[in-house]
Amino acid sequence: MSYLYVILAYLVILVLVGLYIGHRKVKNSEDFVVAGRSLPFIVLVGTLLASWCGGGGVTGSPNVIHTYGPYVGIIHFLGPPLGIIALYFVAGKVRKSAKYTIPEIFEARYGKTGSMISAICIILAYIGISATQFKAAGQIINVTTGMDQGLATVIAAVGIVILTVSGGMMTVAYTDALSALLMVGGFLFAVPFLYSQVGGIGYAFTHLPEAKSSATASLNLIQLLGYMVPSFFLILGDQNMMQRFSSAKSSDEAKKSNIGMFFGEVTVVTLTILVVTAAIFLIPEIPEGKTADTIIFQVAMGYLPFLFGGLLMAACVAFVITTADSYLLSAATNITYDIWAKYMKKDASDKEKLTFLRVMVVAVAVIGCALCMLFPSVLAVQMYSYSMYGAAITPALLCALFSKKVTKAGGICGILAGGISTIIWDVALQSPYGIKSAIITVPISLITIFVVSALTQSAGSMPIEDLYKDSAE
Repeated sequence: MSYLYVILAYLVILVLVGLYIGHRKVKNSEDFVVAGRSLPFIVLVGTLLASWCGGGGVTGSPNVIHTYGPYVGIIHFLGPPLGIIALYFVAGKVRKSAKYTIPEIFEARYGKTGSMISAICIILAYIGISATQFKAAGQIINVTTGMDQGLATVIAAVGIVILTVSGGMMTVAYTDALSALLMVGGFLFAVPFLYSQVGGIGYAFTHLPEAKSSATASLNLIQLLGYMVPSFFLILGDQNMMQRFSSAKSSDEAKKSNIGMFFGEVTVVTLTILVVTAAIFLIPEIPEGKTADTIIFQVAMGYLPFLFGGLLMAACVAFVITTADSYLLSAATNITYDIWAKYMKKDASDKEKLTFLRVMVVAVAVIGCALCMLFPSVLAVQMYSYSMYGAAITPALLCALFSKKVTKAGGICGILAGGISTIIWDVALQSPYGIKSAIITVPISLITIFVVSALTQSAGSMPIEDLYKDSAE
């Protein structure tokens, strides 16, 4: 129960900071959505890192590492750093476009149909990712208190909603930066204590159980790529990243922050792998009634002094909160700007948009909580949501930003092909042969875009320059 007090104290601090910032700095809908396009470098780095390192990073991903070993974990975690490198070339273009959402970018290249379809796909994926964060937060409270996990999930969601509603991106970005510091600090303090109990890092990596000591474990190459590819394509086209780049003071600031995020991500990934590898020795068999999703929490409570265990638990909460509020905000932004204000309330005032944004944050959270009950683990909903987004959105986004030859028909067909094939592979066929859908669906989306664009060149496409004509730079 003592750990719960640490977690609650941290949550209260974040909410109070968020309420203060929201009251002082949020004056209109642009402040709420993109922080008035004013975020400095250090805050950008913190919010990029914190929004990406979420509940899946402290639950679903540790499940993979504990089950298959650290070398499979390294491959699993390769996607985001590689995606961040590629993202460097996207960041400046997104900031120059002066758009709020990815569907707005799509509308400039693929028309209103492309914008609407992409908005629906993003909203579905982001509700799923929000659900992973609520579920992870519920697991933390469940492990620390024994509280029913469903009730714990709802309680966590309420706190996250309050933080998000208070000030949108302005609140999210600054509390993210605070949480990013806690994330790295919590894991840094935990590593030496854990390895003092297992004989050191060198000993641990040379005495792994045979089934967890190779780069493949019991997985084949296709299955391995299935754990890496979804996160690569998600981060490369993640609207959360785009929304933060749009919040930067300038396109140069956006690109520089991406470099800082890369080093931060590598640090967090390394520390996570080290913590879970120690857990392989400390907790070789998952206790009855527990799952590998909660392995980090079990280590924090059972093998660290209270101070450092509490710090690690608070760091895990930071992972969850900072990602959950980001995806809630992003999904609410899509619903508001790409559906409601565009088709239902075209003459909405700025005040009405701001109110509707806050209402949609609550609505998305409610749906996310309901979705938590449908998936057995964080990893299951994490992989499905990542795959849906990576296949339906990222290929079409990259073509919109970089290809002058992609046509409106090609982009729309690519979005549909990626989204529908993900549903068929994951839901209807139940991932045959254990192959993650992204391995199949991302190529399907890309091939569809290029083939249909080649067949419809005579129809033309909206100029790529349309993305930047409204930019302030």
